Amino acid sequence: MTTDPLPRPADAEHLTKALRRSGAVGTVCVSNVVVMSSLKKLRSHTLRLHLDYEGPAGDAPSSVILKMGHLDSAGHPSNTNDREIAFYRDIAPALPARVVPHCFEAIDAAGGTAWHLLLEDLTDSHFIATAWPLPPSLEQCESIVQAWARFHAAWWDHPRLGVSVGDATSWERHLGGFAERFECSTDRFGEFMPRERRDLYERLIEQTPLLLGRTRRNLTVIHGDAHWWNCFLPRPVNREGVRFIDWESWHIGTATMDLAYMMAMLWYPDRRRRMERPLLDLYHAELLTRGVSGYDRQALGDDYRLSALWLITRPVAQAMNNIPPRVWWNNLERIMLAVDDLGCRDLLS
Repeated sequence: MTTDPLPRPADAEHLTKALRRSGAVGTVCVSNVVVMSSLKKLRSHTLRLHLDYEGPAGDAPSSVILKMGHLDSAGHPSNTNDREIAFYRDIAPALPARVVPHCFEAIDAAGGTAWHLLLEDLTDSHFIATAWPLPPSLEQCESIVQAWARFHAAWWDHPRLGVSVGDATSWERHLGGFAERFECSTDRFGEFMPRERRDLYERLIEQTPLLLGRTRRNLTVIHGDAHWWNCFLPRPVNREGVRFIDWESWHIGTATMDLAYMMAMLWYPDRRRRMERPLLDLYHAELLTRGVSGYDRQALGDDYRLSALWLITRPVAQAMNNIPPRVWWNNLERIMLAVDDLGCRDLLS
């Protein structure tokens, strides 16, 4: 445990009101708050808080996670994290139970107050399967892709997409600026971009408008950073499901972008060749079980190949955003191998 001073959202009175509004507690009051752990990152500060109550607490949470932003030197929010706030406010309530952490409170940044999220604490009930970059076991991967199917199905071609939830043009706008980022990256990292690769990128940039025409249907909410370490697996002692965390990059897109990110970009060829197709089969079967129709296995495979092709843009963006080379360079080499294995270049012919 730490002795850090409590921020305002961790005040006992505030927590009592927030938990009551969310229905997590009745008339009981939080009497004492202790910071069990504290993790500061560039854009956020995450605390695990132990809660004591006045009188019998019943099912009231004994601990919660407070994720909050920073204030700059002038006392103003240094970032807004509006995407993750919007996710827990607008999207999470419409999801199946036990797919993401329960959110007790989501507050936007305003004036001299940083944004914050008050979330269910999964520390004792769940775990992350492996230490990065080791992949989960096959059984764990099966649980994760089935959970993704349940998540994606809940928002599949939902009428609110691009209307009251998300921006349907965000991916197009991202790709619109890619040509400039690619040119800058070749100036800095030209050694990793031989002529053959540059040709592939140039053809992708040229044909982006045509390819985007294939991605305006079968849309859903996607995570945008769906690596295996954003997945919490249930511990054997409980019956909870897989939970997905860190929703700062969600957007509207094709579900296979999440799947291709997990497998095509993060796995080396031997593992991917053994496990990719069976996991896609399992994902598709779960989609059908969850009510998705008019989307056959061939369509899933076609979307997966196109998603793998789009993902060659990700390592370039990571490099230009100063992500460490141990991340973006390995991602670049793996996704290029996947593009060749999956015949993705044929999509540009």
